[in-house]
Amino acid sequence: MTTLARTKTDTCTDSRQGPHALTPAQLAAYHNNGFLSPLPALGPDLARKVLTKIETHESQYGAFPSKGLKAHLYLPWMNEVVRHPAILDTVESIIGPDILCWSSRFFIKAPGDGGFVSWHQDVTYWGIDVFENILTAWIALSPATRENGVMKVIPGTHRSIVPHRESAASNMLLRGQEVSVDVDESKAVYMELKAGEMSLHHGLMFHGSEDNRSNERRVGFAVRYIPTRVKPLDGLPRDSAMLVRGTDQYGHFDLEPDPIGDMDPAAVEVHRKATATYAEINRAAVKKHEAMIAAQQ
Repeated sequence: MTTLARTKTDTCTDSRQGPHALTPAQLAAYHNNGFLSPLPALGPDLARKVLTKIETHESQYGAFPSKGLKAHLYLPWMNEVVRHPAILDTVESIIGPDILCWSSRFFIKAPGDGGFVSWHQDVTYWGIDVFENILTAWIALSPATRENGVMKVIPGTHRSIVPHRESAASNMLLRGQEVSVDVDESKAVYMELKAGEMSLHHGLMFHGSEDNRSNERRVGFAVRYIPTRVKPLDGLPRDSAMLVRGTDQYGHFDLEPDPIGDMDPAAVEVHRKATATYAEINRAAVKKHEAMIAAQQ
């Protein structure tokens, strides 16, 4: 286990922050525990509208490619979600005013489909500096409960990087990864959410979820936000991200354009290239992660 003694933060205390900025107590809780939940996000009405659009899209086009990875690149109504002011106000409190949406993905569980996620850390597979302050906003588009497989976390586990093993039982992750250390399940916090609420968790937080044992479909949308200063790891393919607030003075990523219409051909091509690069980076980042762990042992 490698302790991250130099994790960077960009906590913003500017009085010009938006109305959904975190309080000092919330910020302290996030930095201490590695997560916050529940928090306001879209609200129930907008969540319901977005869910209806998702279901309509599925009826027309079938399942989302790559489990909906970066759907905000070709669906304007999902682009509006990643840019929602209430979400960005909260994110800005933690990582500062210059924000990239590095990725997004649907996490959809149908009743009885067996889909679950084993305990894992995210950033070690993303090809991004693990010492940076990187977070996920997990947005509930339908209620997320213990019965239907809500996300669970282990508080405080965002301070260290641990080894992972792959091809585990999980069937909702690209590589089936899970931490190869013991996890005390008695410490798990289940982050139940109403439709339109969200949780935030650090990129190194141990998190996972169980299968959907309810009679209702659970639909969540995870958005990965990073400060513009974040660097990809050396030696990886050139990556892309979308600037959703502030300015980018660094140019570490190619900036992705907003879609101009549903399934616009140019946007679909941007998405195709971005997801292909994502898969290539993911494979390469695994080797860099393994080398990092080996160097600390």
